[in-house]
Amino acid sequence: MSRPPATLSVWLRQHRSALVDTWQRLLRQPTGFILNVLVLASAFVLPVAGFTVIENLRPLTHKITTEPEISLFMRNDASRAQVQQTESQLRSLSELTQVTYVPREKALAQLKAQSDMADVLNALPSNPLPDAFIVQPRQHAAGENSARLEELAQTLRGWPGVEHVQLDSAWVKRMDALLHLARLALVGLASILALAAIAVVFNTIRLQVLLARDEIEVMRLIGATDSFIRRPFFYLGTAQGILAGASAWGLTAAALGPLNQALATLVQLYAAEFQFAPLGGVATLALLACCGGLGWIGAGLSVGKYLSTR
Repeated sequence: MSRPPATLSVWLRQHRSALVDTWQRLLRQPTGFILNVLVLASAFVLPVAGFTVIENLRPLTHKITTEPEISLFMRNDASRAQVQQTESQLRSLSELTQVTYVPREKALAQLKAQSDMADVLNALPSNPLPDAFIVQPRQHAAGENSARLEELAQTLRGWPGVEHVQLDSAWVKRMDALLHLARLALVGLASILALAAIAVVFNTIRLQVLLARDEIEVMRLIGATDSFIRRPFFYLGTAQGILAGASAWGLTAAALGPLNQALATLVQLYAAEFQFAPLGGVATLALLACCGGLGWIGAGLSVGKYLSTR
């Protein structure tokens, strides 16, 4: 239900008055306010940096299949008949759901296209790559899947003409599990630091309330409500939280520059492109909202405790 025009005008005037009062308090003690923001930013920067790194790494695991695969490489001297026989045997296995044959010619063409070694590969007298098969095993229960995969890989290693059998994608699952564990650890760390941030804002606002206690008593004598008294301190705590969150975001973004420079050499060795980027617009707004909310909670607890004892 919408507010009546007169009531809405009064409500807006009260909030404007609270904002003006908050601004005046900041001007009276700017150094203390800035130091409090820096203290809060130091608490926020670690989880912000952690979530930034995780959000940058998460798409990498999504681009790579997490389903377990087995790569089977034939010997270089394997005959075409052996390759065809191996393909027929693979397709007849009920343990496999998909079999993909990668001819050595196709593998060489892909290697030339995806790397800067085309000149070196063209200078070779013959194709050094073997024929290969990529097979998709059938999934079993989590407890027995690993054992069945290893048993299947061991069986394939004994086939004639097979040079090497490799279990793929297990490392991707491990990376995904590590990222999940890191997210949980960061959530726990962020929760602890959030409590610390609330405590910092609580003590900061408590000091502001004590400095303004005479003013508060006068306001009460002339009929000011508790909501009216709380409002400037709510804005003050929220401003501290938002500015601290913005500072933590800025410090993290600044640290990504040297990190990307150090990472560039490693990425070039793998002929890939990757850079850490700051949190996007939606994530940044969510961060500022959370930080502002922590400041709001700390201020509310502090002012509420003071008013309840008076």
